[in-house]
Amino acid sequence: MIQANRLNQVQEYYFSSKLREVRALEAQGKPIINLGIGSPDLPPPPQVVEGLNKALTNSAAHQYQPYKGTTDFRNAIQEFYKSHYNVALDPENEILPLMGSKEGILHISMAFLNEGDEVLIPNPGYPTYSSVTKLVGATAVNYDLDEAGNWLPDLESLGKRDLSKVKLMWVNYPHMPTGASATDKVFKDLVAFAKEHHILIVNDNPYSFILNEHPKSILEVEGAKDVVLELNSLSKSFNMAGWRIGMLCGNEKFLSNVLKVKSNMDSGMFYPLQAGAAIALRLPKEWFNSLNEVYSTRKELVLELAAALNCKPAPEQTGLFVWAKVPVGTTSEVFVDQLLHTHDLFATPGFIFGSQGEGYIRFSLCTPEETIKEAIKRVTK
Repeated sequence: MIQANRLNQVQEYYFSSKLREVRALEAQGKPIINLGIGSPDLPPPPQVVEGLNKALTNSAAHQYQPYKGTTDFRNAIQEFYKSHYNVALDPENEILPLMGSKEGILHISMAFLNEGDEVLIPNPGYPTYSSVTKLVGATAVNYDLDEAGNWLPDLESLGKRDLSKVKLMWVNYPHMPTGASATDKVFKDLVAFAKEHHILIVNDNPYSFILNEHPKSILEVEGAKDVVLELNSLSKSFNMAGWRIGMLCGNEKFLSNVLKVKSNMDSGMFYPLQAGAAIALRLPKEWFNSLNEVYSTRKELVLELAAALNCKPAPEQTGLFVWAKVPVGTTSEVFVDQLLHTHDLFATPGFIFGSQGEGYIRFSLCTPEETIKEAIKRVTK
């Protein structure tokens, strides 16, 4: 059988193929230190795991669950958004739980995009935005971000383009991979831009509590629900990446369109996962303080490692990574391969996030302090 034509437009996810190489080296006895993947190594809050285990004995735990999630889980999301972002949401109509926000990227694209529609995608940005756009037959149109512009969109220049075919725009603040944060003005300008050009904007917001003293939601902007959806996730903020729990927030009309797709793709989320997630979302802010104490220490060590490698970090970064320029005279791919084969270190080359990511490298903070110290020893000995 011949593969579907849509697969001609996409490649295997970089980490899927590169990690095979890393595992092969480990199988040869190489002591690889992985600083590439943003999968938290710290445990979830203990009361969350306890809540999951307790929910396993619920009489309805192993039955199909509502497509829109349990009432308690949606209420917990509503409380979380009100407490941390000062955003009021209707838990019945403005919240849709997801099996990870990555699922939402596909569902949103399927719900709103037709073949030939154009999608504005940040460059650099999360590769899945572009891949999913191509899979549904739409056209990916990059908008460039750069360090000089603090990795924020130049909406004035963007507004001068022909946007007549643009239906959807992906934004991601705090930004991955650069760690840049959006100001209140940027979010207000994005909402105004969406209204002027009749574009649906989706903000992908999983990093707002990691090394960030001022968590923001684009839904805080007055009138944002008219033109904006927001994805969020428990993966990074609560060390629950493997649980695959996310959410989509916005107005009822938009969410009902997404639900038409989602309800044909799954049969609801496992009840104990929702029970545990509800507990996580109701934790006090002290949870984030304790988490960020660990990441702050790790970040200082990763910055030391970057300096030892003659890499120059971008300023004022938040989130789960350190984004840095590679030394002059090399490329991100060559530099990463040299690290892997010379020092048994794996990090992420910036080129995988788009052409504007070339010349940069991304280090993950999801590695214990002692392991980062070992990485420093390897490159300085």
